[in-house]
Amino acid sequence: MKQEDIAIWTEKYRPKDFSEVKGQKEIVERVEAFVKKKNMPHLLFAGPAGVGKTTLSLVIARKLFGDGWSSNFLELNASDERGIDVVRVKVKDFARTRAIGDVPFKIIYLDECDALTKDAQQALRRTMENYTQTCRFILSCNYSSKILDPIQSRCTVFRFKPLPKEDIFKIIDQIAKHEKLSVDAKAKEALFEICRGDCRRLENIMQSSAAIKDKITEELIYSVASAAQPKEVKDVLENCVKGDFSAAKNKLLDTMLNHGLSGLDAIKQIQQEVWKLKEVDGRKKLEMIKECGEAEFRMVEGSDEFIQLEALLSKFILINS
Repeated sequence: MKQEDIAIWTEKYRPKDFSEVKGQKEIVERVEAFVKKKNMPHLLFAGPAGVGKTTLSLVIARKLFGDGWSSNFLELNASDERGIDVVRVKVKDFARTRAIGDVPFKIIYLDECDALTKDAQQALRRTMENYTQTCRFILSCNYSSKILDPIQSRCTVFRFKPLPKEDIFKIIDQIAKHEKLSVDAKAKEALFEICRGDCRRLENIMQSSAAIKDKITEELIYSVASAAQPKEVKDVLENCVKGDFSAAKNKLLDTMLNHGLSGLDAIKQIQQEVWKLKEVDGRKKLEMIKECGEAEFRMVEGSDEFIQLEALLSKFILINS
């Protein structure tokens, strides 16, 4: 799937109005109140990827400026352009000129601004002060703790959450209707399990699946996403609970090879399935989760994936023996 095709698909279903934004109801209501008054403070949008931060920023610009919104809206991705020169040149040049139309300010949207260097953030702090009359900033980040406190104090902070299941299902139904796709109930559950509230990931998986078949099934979703089906991971854990190390190891290796999973991918899916084991009590589940964290840490530090996974399975058996 070409990256430009995914971008076109995402833009096609991007909301153009506040009423179309899924999830984040409280945030949308407060931001819409700012727009109606044609005045707003600097905004800081913090939260995980794919939950609507950029989309809401574009809706704000469209509703404030109408058809000429692109002339009064500057979007920069700070992860690409993260140095102090960007703030001193691009941002200042745009901020110092007046807006076109009857709105008294322009909008600068800085995406992934937690990637800005400390020097760039210091320069941004002064720019935000000096050009308040002609410009408003919308800062978007995954981790607000990486933004300097003086910048946070100049902004109204909104914390975005992953989209809940009902909103994800609404988006799936909307796309399926427009694209004439058939998505069964199990496929919807699988999509939610994989995307975990990330709308961008949801759309990418759906488009990749639609390129293969018009009828989207659970098996197709897991195949496209290169993820193991929950039942396969559950079988591994059940063998551990029974004390059958060889069966658990062989099942896990087969699953990883069949789906092309890395060790870290396997750990994440194992951790999710541990909580669903009915025959294991709560204290043992906590011990198993603790061992998942230890194995993941060792993998990140460079340990051999298969040795760590075998060690993890053996610890699961000892916990449940």
